Amino acid sequence: MRTSLRSKLGRESKIVKVVVKIGILGLGTVGTGTVQILQDPVGRHHLLQSVEIQRVGVRSIDKPRTVDLPSELVTTDLDSIVSDPEIDIIVELLGGIEPARSLMLKAIEHGKHVVTANKAVIARFGDEIFTAANNAGVYVMLEAAVGGGIPVIQPLKQSLGVNRIGRVTGIINGTTNYILSRMTSEGGEFSDILTDAQKLGYAEADPTADVDGLDAGDKIAILASLAFGGRINRDDVYCEGIRKISATDIAYADKLNFVIKLLAIAERVEGGAVSVRVHPTFVPKDRPLANVNGVYNAILVEGEPLGQVMLFGPGAGAGATASAVVSDILAIVGVMQSKPSREDAVTSPNTALHPLLSCAHTDYSRMAPLSSLRSSFYVRFLCLDVPGVIGKLGTRFGSHNVSIESIVQTGFQGDRAEIVVVTHDVSEGDFESALAEIRQLDSIDSIPSIVRVL
Repeated sequence: MRTSLRSKLGRESKIVKVVVKIGILGLGTVGTGTVQILQDPVGRHHLLQSVEIQRVGVRSIDKPRTVDLPSELVTTDLDSIVSDPEIDIIVELLGGIEPARSLMLKAIEHGKHVVTANKAVIARFGDEIFTAANNAGVYVMLEAAVGGGIPVIQPLKQSLGVNRIGRVTGIINGTTNYILSRMTSEGGEFSDILTDAQKLGYAEADPTADVDGLDAGDKIAILASLAFGGRINRDDVYCEGIRKISATDIAYADKLNFVIKLLAIAERVEGGAVSVRVHPTFVPKDRPLANVNGVYNAILVEGEPLGQVMLFGPGAGAGATASAVVSDILAIVGVMQSKPSREDAVTSPNTALHPLLSCAHTDYSRMAPLSSLRSSFYVRFLCLDVPGVIGKLGTRFGSHNVSIESIVQTGFQGDRAEIVVVTHDVSEGDFESALAEIRQLDSIDSIPSIVRVL
């Protein structure tokens, strides 16, 4: 960071011009979008004109690129970037756990601020990273880690921070939302639409993180941490994906006036504990989240006194995610402009950090076990076509305090009768106990689908 001084109106006044140098790790889709914004600052916030790209780290020098960078700025030596004394901000866009985690920690050790889109590292190692950042007096910014271009991280920390947040519910994985949207509109099966999504580039060759709910689990862990002011152990986040959702379930949902969405939910429950989970959910068609389709994301925040507010927009893509990355760079540059001496920020750890930009919480939230929650359920059974099956199901559910809203035999799949049950709001523990007993019945062939109801 460099400063220059000049006099004004005959007095010696300090007019500070700050040049902020950044190092970018990764020049993939998001890295390219970030460079494009920084190279074209006209018409954007004036502070971006003081940002200078010092180095860009890549895995391969020879790979064709859609941005024009001087060859001397591009290197495969990522360690040299995070230790470069001229660089003020490291922008980590590599993805994955390593070397991203180690490079972020090394950058912090060298007194550099970090901007990242890496939800996996933050969800799993946020404790380590934010503790190191607070001790070093630097910022770690992560707007791009959740929701693509949707501003949600800073709103939760700032404008929504005056509310008592009770619940955050999100559609925060574009791949699964795209698949479920097409299953709903076309009546297709999961495997067929997944294959098509991979061909179109909406799903990875290995879609595990997306379709098994792991990506959404990382993101909701981050949102829960911000919403409830306590760190979240990622291993405590329940994740259930969409592999078992069939065209049959989509059709039943439609008949019952629902759509199926993969929801990520974080909520404060009775007793003050926090529940954080990801699972397919029947969403009533008249709810705002029911109408979020394709690769779009949305986050519904409920708090007091605000009530409800929904943030909606593109959840991925070069432009959307790069917008979030550069917004974090801008926030740090703004702080540096108001505190031009870099030494002021690094020699007085903690007290030098802006409280609305830094990570303030250090304790872990108390997590509620899944069995203690209450929910309604949709369950689809395949049974032997023998008398008394419906009665046996009703008896077993009733003996475990599971109240049934409806139970109907809907038809046949081959020689098996199909029975659909929808429960009232019940304890998850009681529901699982009832299912364990029902599975032992000779007349029950299988339980193809269990979906929670919002």
